[in-house]
Amino acid sequence: MREETVSWKYFKRDVVPFTAMIAIECTTVGSSILYKAATLRGFSFYVFVFYAYVGATLVLLLLSLIFGRSRSLPTAKSSLFFKIFLLALLGLTSRVAGCKGIEYSSPTLSSAISNLTPAFTFILAIFFRFHFLLNRVIPILTIQKI
Repeated sequence: MREETVSWKYFKRDVVPFTAMIAIECTTVGSSILYKAATLRGFSFYVFVFYAYVGATLVLLLLSLIFGRSRSLPTAKSSLFFKIFLLALLGLTSRVAGCKGIEYSSPTLSSAISNLTPAFTFILAIFFRFHFLLNRVIPILTIQKI
């Protein structure tokens, strides 16, 4: 019984995040390739974005029904809805800009640029002075104030 719990902890700690990362990368690349193939045949990118968001909404609703039943929801305040609206607007803007970029270039370039996201996030964290949070996590990579 002891080996089963240790192996299950290893599975949850190491295998599940790695599998999720691979699945997300495959989904991103597959979406870029599907979009490029659809636009070459005259498909509107607004319609593609709409279908992508409908599919994502259905998947997230299904996952929230499966995994989120035991938790209580936060109280509905106007600030919560405003934050959700801002996140949705940011996501829609980035998706439309990404689709327009793929229309002018290739899905390979889109995948390469999306792999730079962690580097951009780290640079923005330093720029907006969130690097003090990184001091505990990655002490080697932090930049000290002069």
